[in-house]
Amino acid sequence: MRLDDEAESQNVEDRRGGFGGGGFGGPKTIGIGTVIIALAASYFFGIDPTVIMQGASVLQGQQAPQQHQVNRPPANDQLTVFTRKVLGNTERTWEHIFETELSRRYEPPKLVLFSGATPTACGTGQSAMGPFYCPGDHKVYIDLAFYDELRRRFGAGGDFAQAYVIAHEIGHHVQNLLGVSDKVDAARRRMGQAQANQLSVRMELQADCLAGVWAATAQRANQRLLEPGDIEEGLKAAAAIGDDRLQRQAQGYVVPEAFTHGTSEQRVRWLRQGLTTGDIRKCDTFAARQP
Repeated sequence: MRLDDEAESQNVEDRRGGFGGGGFGGPKTIGIGTVIIALAASYFFGIDPTVIMQGASVLQGQQAPQQHQVNRPPANDQLTVFTRKVLGNTERTWEHIFETELSRRYEPPKLVLFSGATPTACGTGQSAMGPFYCPGDHKVYIDLAFYDELRRRFGAGGDFAQAYVIAHEIGHHVQNLLGVSDKVDAARRRMGQAQANQLSVRMELQADCLAGVWAATAQRANQRLLEPGDIEEGLKAAAAIGDDRLQRQAQGYVVPEAFTHGTSEQRVRWLRQGLTTGDIRKCDTFAARQP
């Protein structure tokens, strides 16, 4: 990606170097080594961290680790600047989409950089959860060390793969602003677990599609933004975090009823849908016969 001319977002809150490891009065913390398959399926891009954190804490019954001081990385290190620039581009792009296509005002979220653990309106955020969006405070949370995990463990490196991570979470913010999140949450409460999981899959796939809409729209505004190979990086990242692949890695077999984010094929297909159409109206995963 060519981001040299992109302005950095000012909506970034850097909590790195603060106290990590819990102790904020939220759910008990979780260790990576004890993550159960339900958390593994939501290991990346979780939209409902409260459920994840509370459920895992109950299953584990462990106490939060002692607080410790974390060294603060440089405020202008390359990855931080990259994240601010991508966020800034999403703000300008979604402002344009909201104004021209929806006749609405876009309210940008805050992006929180943290290390280890941090308090959120959805409970204690954990690095082990991966990046997530909390609808309760309209904030995206990310430990930038996740990008190294994405590259090392899942072979999905590259700057556009990293941008896709941010864009997916911003997609959840767009869903929240449009009232989709509230409707899905209300419907899930009236369903059994298997049906609720299916609805969560459609929610996640729509966020993938919205991430593609952002990239396509941003590219139309700046033809230099995406470089050869960028799209492939994003699609590879989407494939790497499919529920089927995560479950197979975690336990050697898949349980489709437990899917909450969609298969690798589904995630790639809906991200590509957004990338090729650039049309938010083409992201209605809830109306699709098959997600």
